[in-house]
Amino acid sequence: MTIPLESPAVASEHTRILNALPHPVVVLDSDGHFRFANSDAEQFFSAGMASLAKRRIQDFVPGDSPLFALIEQVRQQQGRISEYRVDLSSPRLGGERLVDLYVSNLPDESDLVVVMIQLRSIAEKMDRQLTHRSAARSVTGLAAMLAHEIRNPLSGIKGAAQLLATSASDDDRGLTRLIQEESDRIVKLVDRMEVFSDQRPIERSAVNIHSVLEHVKMLGKSGFARDIKIAELYDPSLPAVLANRDQLVQVFLNLLKNAAEAVGDRDGGEIRLWTAFKPGVRLSVPGTKDRVTLPLEFAVEDNGAGVPEDIRQHIFDPFVTTKPSGSGLGLALVAKIVGDHGGVIECASQPGHTIFRVLMPAWREARTPDEPDLLVGTEI
Repeated sequence: MTIPLESPAVASEHTRILNALPHPVVVLDSDGHFRFANSDAEQFFSAGMASLAKRRIQDFVPGDSPLFALIEQVRQQQGRISEYRVDLSSPRLGGERLVDLYVSNLPDESDLVVVMIQLRSIAEKMDRQLTHRSAARSVTGLAAMLAHEIRNPLSGIKGAAQLLATSASDDDRGLTRLIQEESDRIVKLVDRMEVFSDQRPIERSAVNIHSVLEHVKMLGKSGFARDIKIAELYDPSLPAVLANRDQLVQVFLNLLKNAAEAVGDRDGGEIRLWTAFKPGVRLSVPGTKDRVTLPLEFAVEDNGAGVPEDIRQHIFDPFVTTKPSGSGLGLALVAKIVGDHGGVIECASQPGHTIFRVLMPAWREARTPDEPDLLVGTEI
């Protein structure tokens, strides 16, 4: 069912215009039934227009949502209203849905209301990604300093402990062994941090992300995720990603391991790996007018306990961890690798559902010498 317009030609033209908008747009009647939905709205509600025409907005959005108060206000005032940072989260829509709403009545159709939804998640994840990269750069300088200043005295401490052990009593020998073990542990920590100081250019090529995820899944099923169900939701038509394969394996192995630890041995524990094509996502490149296109989305999703709310916004910062024996460097390294590839990583979590999304550039075969390695698009 569609909006009655002047003629089929006009209707077709109007539909093309609405489908060109980068935001979900729907038209609702007085009962909340969908009378029209553009292509972005179909994607937002995960249903085609033929299916939406049989449904009501109440089937997707909780009845206490501010959206319904806005619709009612527009109907009474016969005008338009904007509301920012509205939470449309619901199990039917899946995950967090923080949006800006623009609601207006439709001229000459008093019972119809137009609702445009602008997702805030993309803009906010760009802002947070810049913060993650800034934190990674801070760790880069710290890692270089630690590697130089700590290794030499640790070697001396360990050597002295080894000499003491040759003449120490049995009781004291345990203490010298403890000194050596702790020295080795600190060296390993410094070695992990030294990865952040690696500024060499990344060797990138066309990488099949599904091959990477299958490899990571095989490693997980042979070890830490042996008893956990891992589901795959792949888009088989996805193009190759412009990346370093080994580093992508490192990224998704880390994310899969975190998901497995979150699920643990609980009944019904499940991890989902999925890929999708998300056109229209662009990131400004500092210092240039270019905008990097990030059309490929990869995700690791689990139904574990979730990330505690107090650290959710800092999950990619160094030394932030909920694990008693964790170093807090795993996700910081993941954020650095994704950032070095020109991508974005974001975490959305609530009890019983956590998802890590990675947006990456696609590989393009034909590039001129002056053209950047990443796909560049125009501003939305």
